[in-house]
Amino acid sequence: MALDDLRARVQAVLPGIRSDLEDLVRIESVSADPARAGEVERSAEAVRDLFAAEGFDSRIARAEEGAAPAVIAHRPGPAGSPTVLLYAHHDVQPENDHADWDSPPYVPTERDGRLYARGAADDKAGICAHLAAIRALGDDLAIGVTMFIEGEEEVGSDSLPALLAQEKDALTADVIVIADSGNWDIGVPALTTSLRGLVRVDVEVRTLTHAVHSGMWGGLVPDSLMTLARLIASLHDDEGNVAITGLHSGPADDVEYPEERLRAESGAVPGIRWIGSGPVVERLWTKPALSITGLDAPQVFGASNTLVPAARARISLRIAPGDTTANALDCLKKHLEEHVAWGAELGITVVDTGEATAIDATGPAYDVARDAFTQAWDGVRPVDMGVGGSIPFIAEFLTAFPRASVLVTGVEDPDTRAHGANEGLHLAEFERVCLAETLLLANLASIRP
Repeated sequence: MALDDLRARVQAVLPGIRSDLEDLVRIESVSADPARAGEVERSAEAVRDLFAAEGFDSRIARAEEGAAPAVIAHRPGPAGSPTVLLYAHHDVQPENDHADWDSPPYVPTERDGRLYARGAADDKAGICAHLAAIRALGDDLAIGVTMFIEGEEEVGSDSLPALLAQEKDALTADVIVIADSGNWDIGVPALTTSLRGLVRVDVEVRTLTHAVHSGMWGGLVPDSLMTLARLIASLHDDEGNVAITGLHSGPADDVEYPEERLRAESGAVPGIRWIGSGPVVERLWTKPALSITGLDAPQVFGASNTLVPAARARISLRIAPGDTTANALDCLKKHLEEHVAWGAELGITVVDTGEATAIDATGPAYDVARDAFTQAWDGVRPVDMGVGGSIPFIAEFLTAFPRASVLVTGVEDPDTRAHGANEGLHLAEFERVCLAETLLLANLASIRP
């Protein structure tokens, strides 16, 4: 089908898609909130019904009783045609303080070309991009399509491995499209080809069995806070590179990340200097990064003149593609054990881990995808980009379906503010995303399974 024909079809279905998206974001499907478990169920039912209305065999599936609800829907293609699995998730992050939002978080509101609401982008727009492509193609859809819409991505996808194993026959596909990432910029599409992994640990340092007077014992007995601070300081060198021996680092694609864009997107204060060395995109995508995301210590207000016996920190270590969580955890533990000062007792508790992902984005399916993106963005070729954050479930798909071509796409842009207040979907870019996926599904019919 001609590009102009497909563009017209997408434009014709977009008003209905917009309405469906607004209905979905009104459902408060916060998977992290047990009080809203019923809303997560209601969200799954709404998604199930949307695809059932398009002629799919659509059902709710879960790994076990009480697990989060996923939606699996299938529509077969002609004999001998490939099957594509389209992934998104219907659960959302908590909205946190409503006062930080410029409009109510579950009331879809358009301002300046964006649709604002929790889940308007991450990832209910991913669901609706899939739906738009299916509606636009209608009876001309010449491939088999399976939908897999997860309901616990925002809380770590704990039951996903079991669900993939349980539903392996239903979910097996030649191509998998995971719509949970983003594009490089407004007007510049992207395929995500690498994501860092994650190792999080809680580290406790203890120097005393109980608190003692700082005047009586200061100068002889080390307090836990100064000991913990010294240990944390050892984790980076003077330039800000991670100083843990044995972690993997790798090269990144040669992508320019302008200074003014870095500062605008990061929210860095004007005088801040960047940490680390090497190209910016390597520091963000393909080198390890370590942050302290929490501290347990007495607050300043009301602090007494005592030596604190124990202090604790949460360490978040992002690992580069090509590394493993097992290696990173071993290296981190060894470093902490070797650098804890003054004989302090050290406790390390693993919070969670997630493997890094590196995708070999070559082959016929990727060629079709890049052509679809280029056409949808009026001749702009997609960037192969990395993501500094972690989406561990992608590694689960690569393991479960090693023969499938996995395409990581998405609806987000640098100002989407996913997970934060005023999350918003750029509506013009969303139309391009829908057109690109329509082109992709139309042209994947030429791929032989």
